[in-house]
Amino acid sequence: MKVGICGIGFMGMIHFLAYKNIPGVEVTAICEQIPERLKGDWRAIKGNFGPQGEMMDLSGIATYDKLEDMLADPNLDMIDICLPPNAHAAATIAALKAGKNVLCEKPISLTTQDADAMMQAAKDSGKLLMIGHVLPFYVDFNFAWQAVQSGRFGKLLGGHFRRVISDPVWLNNFYSMETCGGPMLDLHIHDAHFIRLLFGMPKEVQSIGRLRGDVPEYFDTHFLFDDPNLVVTATSGTIQQQGRPFTHGFEIHFEKATILFESFMGKPITILNEAGEVVTPEIAGLDDIAVFTNELTEATNAVKAGKPSSILDGQLARDALVICYSEIASIQQKKPVAV
Repeated sequence: MKVGICGIGFMGMIHFLAYKNIPGVEVTAICEQIPERLKGDWRAIKGNFGPQGEMMDLSGIATYDKLEDMLADPNLDMIDICLPPNAHAAATIAALKAGKNVLCEKPISLTTQDADAMMQAAKDSGKLLMIGHVLPFYVDFNFAWQAVQSGRFGKLLGGHFRRVISDPVWLNNFYSMETCGGPMLDLHIHDAHFIRLLFGMPKEVQSIGRLRGDVPEYFDTHFLFDDPNLVVTATSGTIQQQGRPFTHGFEIHFEKATILFESFMGKPITILNEAGEVVTPEIAGLDDIAVFTNELTEATNAVKAGKPSSILDGQLARDALVICYSEIASIQQKKPVAV
């Protein structure tokens, strides 16, 4: 199976490295507008986790500075889009119209209108559209997801989710809703997607937050569902202190147990069970590249089988976008907002 990556920034580099770990899948083309990166000089690339950029051997890989030229390659089975969010829709629609399956990084887009156009293009082309929401592939979040799926701890009662980072000062236009989407669409949308996956679609949100201009910078949200006994909340955003590392965690409540995870304190998955015990299950950890290897394996297996992925589903990604915009409206209007 042959993959072309469009956009070699931090996430494009992570995907490039992750594909190397998937048997039978090969990156045979990349598209990028920075000339140095087409020559393998990725040393300027950096992010808030995982490896930083270095010199890459691109021998045997076709390089393009225009997407339409890469899409003309008849041998490519899937296009992996790692462009800034404001470029997701146009690139995805072009790839689908060219008869390629698509994996697009999250968020699906910056507007629901663009998301709808992307999903319609996939339907018209008969090709798969998948959105790279990676959270369910982290071992801690996957453990919680599998617990919900199996019902091993009884009925799901709710939970709290946390995702906070120091201000990413190295990112241009991070707080632009027209380019990146700020902490809500770049950061919190991970948890919005996971909450949607676990609990279904909320009917209402009530959010309070600190704004940078009109863009939420730091916020708390209560999610209301048809089941009044579901108590679901989330905290997300950025703080000014650069000593804060990337942080995420959760406390998920079931009838028979509570599952805890907190990356900031180095606390692994912990189960508080109905017998009053505190249990730390043995779970093999994954490095940052392996997490994305699992996500991309899910995507490439879906292409091979010709069947959509239930986790990387475009509708789920659109739902997460709708939830986030409802939260923004609640913060700005200072009142609960229907989803």
